[in-house]
Amino acid sequence: MSALTRNEAQLRAQLLDVHHYTVTLDLTGGDDTFDSTTVIRFTARTAGDTFLELKPDELRSAALDGHPLDPATLDGNRLPLTGLTEGPHELRLDTAMRYSRTGEGLHRFTDPADGQTYVYSQMFMDDVQRVFPAFDQPDLKAVFEFTVTAPAHWTVLANGVTTRTGDRESDGAGIWHSAPTPVISTYLAAVAAGPWHSVTTEHAGLPFGIHCRQSLAPHMDADADEILSITKDCFDRYQQKFTEPYPFDSYDQAFVPEFNAGAMENPGLVTFRDEFIYRSAVTDTERQTRAMVIAHEMAHMWFGDLVTLAWFDDIWLNESFAEYMGYQTLTEATRFTGTWTEFGVTRKAWGYDADQRPSTHPVAPGPDDVPDTASALLNFDGISYAKGASALRQLVAWLGEKDFLAGINTHFARHKFANASLADFVDSLAAHTDRDVHAWAEIWLRTTGIDTLTPQIEESTDGTPGWTLTVDRHGSRPHRIAAGVYDHDPVNGHILELRELLDLDVPSHEVVSVSGPRPALLVLNDADLTYAKVRLDETSVETVLRCLSGIPDPLTRAVVWNSLRDMVRDGELDPGDYLATATAHLPEERDLAIVQGVLTFARTQIATRYVAPEQRTAALAALHSIGRDLLRRTEDGSDPGLRLTAVRALIDSATQPDTVAAWLADDSVPGGPELDPELRWRILARLAVLGAVGETEIDAALAADPSATGEEGAARCRAALPTPQAKAAAWDRLFHDDSLSNYLFSATAQGFWQPEQADLVREYVPRFYPDAVALAARRGPAIGEAIGRWAFPAYAVDEANLKAGHACLATPDILPLLRRKLIDQLDDLARALRVRTA
Repeated sequence: MSALTRNEAQLRAQLLDVHHYTVTLDLTGGDDTFDSTTVIRFTARTAGDTFLELKPDELRSAALDGHPLDPATLDGNRLPLTGLTEGPHELRLDTAMRYSRTGEGLHRFTDPADGQTYVYSQMFMDDVQRVFPAFDQPDLKAVFEFTVTAPAHWTVLANGVTTRTGDRESDGAGIWHSAPTPVISTYLAAVAAGPWHSVTTEHAGLPFGIHCRQSLAPHMDADADEILSITKDCFDRYQQKFTEPYPFDSYDQAFVPEFNAGAMENPGLVTFRDEFIYRSAVTDTERQTRAMVIAHEMAHMWFGDLVTLAWFDDIWLNESFAEYMGYQTLTEATRFTGTWTEFGVTRKAWGYDADQRPSTHPVAPGPDDVPDTASALLNFDGISYAKGASALRQLVAWLGEKDFLAGINTHFARHKFANASLADFVDSLAAHTDRDVHAWAEIWLRTTGIDTLTPQIEESTDGTPGWTLTVDRHGSRPHRIAAGVYDHDPVNGHILELRELLDLDVPSHEVVSVSGPRPALLVLNDADLTYAKVRLDETSVETVLRCLSGIPDPLTRAVVWNSLRDMVRDGELDPGDYLATATAHLPEERDLAIVQGVLTFARTQIATRYVAPEQRTAALAALHSIGRDLLRRTEDGSDPGLRLTAVRALIDSATQPDTVAAWLADDSVPGGPELDPELRWRILARLAVLGAVGETEIDAALAADPSATGEEGAARCRAALPTPQAKAAAWDRLFHDDSLSNYLFSATAQGFWQPEQADLVREYVPRFYPDAVALAARRGPAIGEAIGRWAFPAYAVDEANLKAGHACLATPDILPLLRRKLIDQLDDLARALRVRTA
């Protein structure tokens, strides 16, 4: 199949205006394929040749202006349209399309809990071609209407309001029609059908709805008020911030199974992974994450849907803005006021890591950097999301929010229902400020890498209390930051008090003179308004190691924890010192996002990759100690989220099975909580790794929880069993049985590699590379991404694995998304080796 090139898209956009798609789908024909009939109305500006894209199971017929086209001319995914005359045209195509099991195109899922079947579309980046034929590029916008025939008990959702207009006489199947959309890009068209459980309401004169599969109905009902309240509050806040009103006729949110991304911004029908409908207890930080995704996707209704990128080099115009607006609007409009702390601990670290790999790219790449759709797919990463959002936060600090919002609203007014580029956006900003935003954009958005800011403090030598501060910048970007000056509390020396915040522009030749004694702690980028690695002076390092939990503001603590994290990754801080700091301060930490973020880094990186194998038990013991301390702290029931975090940490760090096996047998942790499905599967997975359970216990657990999540848990546990037979069977399922869905593939891969089982799986490390390349070639990008993310032998931290991986990269024709994942994984592997030897 051919990837669309930028040059091809530009030529086709010069030739065509596309007006209208009428798409008719019949979802009643069986489990494997569905009928898709499409009528496309378009105009050729001049005479010429072009092509249409589709990936059918069968192209039954095609006609241009009533004249038949030969289906045999379909070449890969391109149907040539030759000899077009200037003027209006109509294409009619009748196809059979294949359902997806990998979350691409029209995904079909049968719920093991009750046997009900659901389908939903994911049409991004070439995948619309799996559902209906299209001129598939973002700047050929058109109106979309769907007519869908579905089983009688199903409901059909689409971008526009849907109505059941009749029933088919032969079998009573429902015939549904969607209202026409405004003009939108092909990748934003959407359909979802099944026996949905729905909660509907009206807000601001529009129908709002949330939808999930029937087996999740009681769980969605329990959270419906929260989900809808957040939706309405964010909607109202966006209506206040943006002068362009919400541009679509409804706002549905469908929580769908086996969804690859977090969510997708289809106008009027946002799709979310249905893990956001919680079957088990979650922390408030996890609820905040769900709320942020709701706010992020709603921001896309303007950033991406109303005004759409012209080509995929401007992905950041969609994702960076939605990321920034999601966090900022959630802070302004809901009870989740600490969102930027979570961003700093989790999302920003994602961006920092991505920006230090060889695959890094500018937030806004140049035209030559994204030559086709295959390369565009590689840039949905921590740079386009987290770094871009961080850059926008710095832009607001530098420009001022009033001028920033004025520029945004000018951008919407100029380009609504059309397409725009970086240059268009910067021009809109420039209309509202005297600052040189063009130069700012070149420095911040067109360059790669992270600046490092290091304070230099000199105490006064004339006998008077005072000191001077200069900031060394390793990098190229300007930064507007605050520097926090902290002293020890005179009564309790483990608590720090903010003396003052210094406003700084970096770089600067100015030496800042400060009165008073040298501070116990100086924090550059206090309030976390820029994107840079921050180093601490020697005195501040000593203070942090002793008093980190005594810093008063959680966002400042997040900046400091990120500094320590970066120092570990760069070989400047021993991983053992990081664990010791976590052991000392996490039991006193008040912000749950920080607790979870630090524990995640300590467990997934330090204990599994950065310390030598013989030190892993001691590292897990440190994490176990933190979990015990947090559990004791929450015995009074005052913080159930923190207690749940402690229980999870104790399960994940267990090196002996007795305690967690007793919890599983009792179906409860002493003092609470009672076990729910998530905790049961978590314990069972750890016991499987430790060899304390077998197939019998896994089968019994699946019988007790015969849900989709249960099936994934069982797959993860079976792959984790420490026997040669279990590993061989899991490997065969992963790499030689192409029937696994995307989620079951990921679950099996997650269970397969375990640090405790290095000797058992050593023979599979060199086998991974050829098997991964072959599987990705067969199954495509979604599975290719899952291979690189979950099936990579990340715990084999040795030169042999690194050498085998680099040899694999020399293989021609590796699926681009898998190649990118391998490049990133191998760079992380090399970093782990450096940290071990530092």
